[in-house]
Parts: sequence; structure tokens; C-alpha cells
Amino acid sequence: MRKLLYLLVVIALAACGADAPSAGERASQAAKVYYDELLAGHYDQFLDARAGVEGIPAGYREQLLAGLRQFMAQQQDAHQGIQSVEVSTTTQPCLDSTLNIMQVFLMLSYGDSTHEEIVVPMIEQNGEWKMR
Repeated sequence: MRKLLYLLVVIALAACGADAPSAGERASQAAKVYYDELLAGHYDQFLDARAGVEGIPAGYREQLLAGLRQFMAQQQDAHQGIQSVEVSTTTQPCLDSTLNIMQVFLMLSYGDSTHEEIVVPMIEQNGEWKMR
């Protein structure tokens, strides 16, 4: 009876752990979604995905949005634009468990067939991963 109870507990724990994505997976998924928003031209959503932008003055917000538009125009001129963003498969994110900080590595694919790996620092706030 004791062995059966132990086996059921192990199976239940394994089943719970298998369904829940890890912190690294959640942060990586969030970073990819945010950069997909940037590629789609949804600059407001991309900016809102940054930690600490709540309550910034409207004028400053407009400057940040103008900077995002300028960045995307520069990428268009330099590389025929960013075509896609994927979570890098070569490097696992590193988690600082005390600060809930994650470094997510994304691979940008450009229109001119070049690629660039970038690091997106992420921080967990109230159960949601935001860009730092």
C-alpha cells in the first residue's frame, strides 16, 4: 500500500511538471511575442511590454515610439528589414532565481539573408515577463 501511494505521488508530480512551462520557456515565448509585435508595426504594444513604462509622460512616450519607428526604418535601409524573429536554439536562457531575471537570446533574420542574435533581458513582474 505504501509503495502504491509513493508511486501515485511520483506520477502526479511528473504529470504536473510536464504540463507547466518553465520560467525560461515563458520568458522566451513572451520575448518572441513582443518582437513579433514590433515587426507587425505595433509599436505601442512593444513599448508596453517594457518594464517601467507605466505612467511615463506622454511626450516621452512619443519620443520612444518615434525611436522604434526610426529603428525599423534603419533596419529596412540596412538589411531590407527584419523578416522574422525566432528564439535561439543554441543557447538556453539563464535564470537568476532570486531576482526573476532572464536573458533570452533571439535570432533576427533579415531580408538580405543575414542573421543576428540579440539578447533580450527579461524580468518577471506580477507573474508576467517584461523586457527590461
